Amino acid sequence: MSTARVERLLPEPAHYHIVRRTIEACHLAKEAAGAAAEGIATGSAPLLNSLRQRERELDTLDMEIDSAVTTVITEVDPAQARELLACMKFMISLERIGDLLLSFANSAQGAAGRIDSDDARDLTHMATILEKMLTDVGNAFSARDVGKAVDVLRADSEIDRLRNLIFFRHIENPENIARQASLQIIFMTQSLERAGDHAKNLAEEVCHFVSGHTVRHVLKTYDKPVEQMFIDYLRRREGH
Repeated sequence: MSTARVERLLPEPAHYHIVRRTIEACHLAKEAAGAAAEGIATGSAPLLNSLRQRERELDTLDMEIDSAVTTVITEVDPAQARELLACMKFMISLERIGDLLLSFANSAQGAAGRIDSDDARDLTHMATILEKMLTDVGNAFSARDVGKAVDVLRADSEIDRLRNLIFFRHIENPENIARQASLQIIFMTQSLERAGDHAKNLAEEVCHFVSGHTVRHVLKTYDKPVEQMFIDYLRRREGH
């Protein structure tokens, strides 16, 4: 039997299994955000309903990884232990994103047929940005790519801008236009904005895991946009 064949038959080391499952969870959360975007854009009840199953799958992965890390972490070297702790932190945020997307879906179904085109457009855009953030953060963790993590940090500001736009439309309503389903729209907007915050936290975790320093640590030193501060930090580090 060839060496390659023997290697394929060997069981996957527990440490690598946990990392792989964490990356799978990122992909699952990304799919959930994509389903939310398409569901609100098309008014598809089946797509919105699919978020419940994805939320359950993320819950299951969260419990699996939490249990596995607790068992394995004492058997690995310090670098692998840090990676396993990052996996646990990832799953806490990913599980919460699953909850928030399910809440989004529930509010969307409650407002079915009463979401106007402006709100549908902006909510779709928010969910699409979230999908891209989760794609990038999964790639950043998998490839140890700080550049992708910085992309996620930058994208969060656009989610915040869209949230403010929707809130202004429904709460300030300067044109005094009759709005429908305002309560559900606000809940949906908050769910996506908070999910974006969790995705941003994941990007910050990648920065910390790769460099050993947090973006917040750099923020205390320099009065610059967060992504520029972190890039400047890496440049200084490479110059030493």
